[in-house]
Amino acid sequence: MTNVNVARAERDALCELFLALGPDEPTLCEGWTTRDLAAHLLVRDRRPDAAAGILLKPLRAHMERVRSAAAARPYPETVAKVRNPPPWSAAGIGPLDRATNTAEFFIHHEDVRRAQPDWEPRKLDPAATRALWHAVSGVARLALRRFPAQVEIEAPGSGQVRAGAGGPAIRLTGEPGELVMFLSGRQRAARVEVTGPEETVRRLRQARLGL
Repeated sequence: MTNVNVARAERDALCELFLALGPDEPTLCEGWTTRDLAAHLLVRDRRPDAAAGILLKPLRAHMERVRSAAAARPYPETVAKVRNPPPWSAAGIGPLDRATNTAEFFIHHEDVRRAQPDWEPRKLDPAATRALWHAVSGVARLALRRFPAQVEIEAPGSGQVRAGAGGPAIRLTGEPGELVMFLSGRQRAARVEVTGPEETVRRLRQARLGL
């Protein structure tokens, strides 16, 4: 198995796309332009005191102040800092980078791609497919921990996992990258199939998933 760092590849591709599109393009992150998303990633890499606000509600105002300040910097400088994270960050430690940044940078790369007109899913190479499937179980457990159903998640050719808080059985099927997008709260932009009781399927498609 090749030791490809998919997190690093997605980071580089996203930075190229940031520069190609410019700072004012939409993303799938509600209310955020490409400038805002780049600032978020800069803060995530470089300001752990502020990035903690992603999980800790009392720190969210501080996080937003720091992110707003980062968004006010020259955009090419912000993108350069995202492309070259500090060596002490998770991105500077290969195994930790893979564990914490593979899904994150794939999702945000797609947040930019899929907000553009006429987007199409990418044909991912085997290394990226494996890495994203590896991320699915963790993303699913977090996203569906309170969802009142038993969700069977399948990526044909990759495997199956189960998540959810129990209840009616439904099945979520798609490629690993599409499953990651769906489970991170991008249901409308993910190309998956959901089968099962109609009301439960509707609730899953409309649920607030992700952090």
